[in-house]
Amino acid sequence: MATKATWTPSDYAGALVVTGGGTGGHFFPAQALAEGWKRRHPQQKIIMIGAHRGIEAKHLPQLPFAYELLHVEGFVGRSPWRLITSFFLLWRSVRHLRRQWKRHRPQAVIGTGGYAAAPALRAASSLGIPIYLHESNAAPGKLIHWMAPRAQRVWCGMKEVRDRLPHASCLIVGTPVRAVFKRSFSSIKTLTAPYQLLVLGGSGGARTINEAMMKCAPLLLEAFPDWVILHQVGTRDFPYFSKLEHHPRHRLVPFIEAMDQTLEQSSLVISRSGASICAELKASGRGSILIPFPQSAGDHQRRNAESLAREDRAVLVLEQAPLEDFIEAHAASHMRNAYARHTLAKNPEPNQAVELCLDDLEQTLRVAPSI
Repeated sequence: MATKATWTPSDYAGALVVTGGGTGGHFFPAQALAEGWKRRHPQQKIIMIGAHRGIEAKHLPQLPFAYELLHVEGFVGRSPWRLITSFFLLWRSVRHLRRQWKRHRPQAVIGTGGYAAAPALRAASSLGIPIYLHESNAAPGKLIHWMAPRAQRVWCGMKEVRDRLPHASCLIVGTPVRAVFKRSFSSIKTLTAPYQLLVLGGSGGARTINEAMMKCAPLLLEAFPDWVILHQVGTRDFPYFSKLEHHPRHRLVPFIEAMDQTLEQSSLVISRSGASICAELKASGRGSILIPFPQSAGDHQRRNAESLAREDRAVLVLEQAPLEDFIEAHAASHMRNAYARHTLAKNPEPNQAVELCLDDLEQTLRVAPSI
C-alpha cells in the first residue's frame, strides 16, 4: 500500500471514499467528483483509492487528497495464470479494506469504474456501506454492471446506460469534468497562426493512430506551413516513436498535463472518443475528428463519437486501413477551411455533471451543503 505521509487508517472514519482508475477515462471523473465535494464540504475528509499500476499512481500525489494505492491488476485479456494472480490480488485488497473499515467506517464510497475501483466497491458492499457509481459510457463496464444492483445510485453519462442496467437506480447526469474545465474558454476564432492540430490517443496512447500520424503528418505539414502538430503518443510508446524521423513542426510528447490549456490553444483535435475527452471537448468548445477504439466494451466509443457527430461537433472516422489516408483527407479539409473548423467548434457547453451527482449524494445521504 502507498499513502500520503499524513494519512492514517483512522481517517477513513466518516470520510467520503472516491475510487476509480487504471485509465484517465475512469480516474479523471473520480478526481472531478472529489474536487467538487471538497469545494462543498471543505472540512470533510476525502480519501481516494487507486491502483499502483494505474494512471492515478502518477496523478494522486499532485492532488490535495489523502490516498491509498492498492496492488491490483485488470482481468481483461489475461492468461489463465495471470487471471489467478489478479483474483488473488483483488481478494487480498478487499480483505485489507474490510479490516480497516470494520474499525473506521467511511460515510460512503463513490466508484467510477476500472479495475482500480473493484476492491473498495466490493469491500463497501459487503459491509453495508453506501456505494454510488458513475458510468460515463453508453455501455457499462463489467465492474459497474456487476455492482449496479447494489448501489444507492448509478449516475449515467448517457441515457443509453439506463436501459442496460434495468435493476439499478439510475440518474442521467453527463460526465464529470475536472475543475480546470469549469472556466470560460476562448473561441477558436481568436487563434492565429501557427494553428495547432492536437492528436490524442487517450491517456495510454493509441498505437494505430500513432503509426498513421507518423505517416501523414509530413504531408499535412508540408501542405499547410501555418500549422503545427502536438501529438500525445502515450508514455508506453513515446520512447519508440520519439526516435523515428518526424517533421520539425510535429512535436511528440508522452502525456499532456494541462489538457484544458492545450485544448484552448488548439484549432482542431484528432482523438479517440472516450467519454472523458468527449466531455472535455464540449466544455472547451473544440471541434474534433474522432476515431473510436474498435474493441471498446459494448462499442461505447463509437456511440460516444456518434453522439458528438449528431451535434455537428465532430467528424466520425472508423478505424480502417489505410487509416493515414482517412486522417489526412479529413484533417486537410478542415485545416484549409476555417469555416469548416469554426462550424465544428460550437460554443463551450457548461458541464453540470459534478453538481448533479453531488446534489443527489447530499440528498440521499441527508448531508446539508457546507457552502
